Amino acid sequence: MLLGLLVKTFLADGPLVIGVDETLERRWGKKIAAKGVYRDPVRSTHERFVKASGLRWVCLMLLVPVPWARRLWALPFLSVLAPSERYSARQGKRHKKITDWARQMLLLVRRWWPQREIVAVADCAYASLRLLASCQRFLPRPVTFITRLRLDAALYDPAPPRRAGQIGRPRLKGERLPNLSLVAENPSTVWAPATVEDWYGSGERTVEVASATAVWYSTGLPAVPIRWVLVRDPKGEFATQALVCTELGARPEQIVRWFVLGWQMETTFQEAPRHLGMETQRQWSELAIRRTTPALLGLFSIVTLLAHRRMTRSVQAVRQASWYRKSRPTFSDALALVRKELWAHATFRGSPAETDTIKVPRGFVEHLTETLCYAA
Repeated sequence: MLLGLLVKTFLADGPLVIGVDETLERRWGKKIAAKGVYRDPVRSTHERFVKASGLRWVCLMLLVPVPWARRLWALPFLSVLAPSERYSARQGKRHKKITDWARQMLLLVRRWWPQREIVAVADCAYASLRLLASCQRFLPRPVTFITRLRLDAALYDPAPPRRAGQIGRPRLKGERLPNLSLVAENPSTVWAPATVEDWYGSGERTVEVASATAVWYSTGLPAVPIRWVLVRDPKGEFATQALVCTELGARPEQIVRWFVLGWQMETTFQEAPRHLGMETQRQWSELAIRRTTPALLGLFSIVTLLAHRRMTRSVQAVRQASWYRKSRPTFSDALALVRKELWAHATFRGSPAETDTIKVPRGFVEHLTETLCYAA
């Protein structure tokens, strides 16, 4: 199992921090039945909304530090196709939202690792009361879920205890609390400094946080006890934002650190089409589509594992370009290293000394191999 290999190699102890996100595989064609039209997250901006035709995949990635890269990587291990609502209607099936797929996938991971602490990190698309409530009910141990929270979310005090002899159904919530937007502007709000080691790839940064517990409730949906965290920048470079965590005892600064780790998933989604051929497949049958893309995303993790075996023995020099300087290995270096190992053993194997002689200088062969590793 891929997740088992990743945990054994990079995360022998401690909580399993799992990123949850979806990506759009741009595909066209009448025979690709599960495709839909979605917002293009790469080409869209705050001012411009761009739509694209393609397949939507919900992915789980293990967020782990890679020692030889000296930073955290997001390694995919489970991907599921989330068909469009139109496709589900044509098939006569109930449409499953991305939050439904995420709940099912996290339940599967909990079954694989029943006793390990699991922390799931996602963006605001997964801020669903049903999803959060399900994560709190997972057995034998709940899954801690962290995501963004709207500043106008309806938060309440916990329900008061029932009196002896009281009739009627139990209350789900207490009195309504002020909106978090008002809490952020209140001069009496107590803010505490929190230092994040890697703030979205820009190094160490200190922010201010305020936190408390509440019950998040909306009519017709389950009431979920949560811990909310307000995050503001002392320098005023970004607007105040709110996070929500289903683990009431979690420390606010730890919640912020866990949430910031999720930005590495965007790097993986960028590297997969660039180096592994995602979005270049030409098959159109449904079974082939459901197999190929998860295999390509899983290949990202397999390449990392193979490169790790070599890097732990000797750290290779990082290839530089005159227009791009980097001090740490990236996925392109890991992929080139794995290609070189495979090709050197299978193709450029030395001939027996008794029969043939290698006429090409070895230095030239090695230089040619390295060039092809990066150009393939």
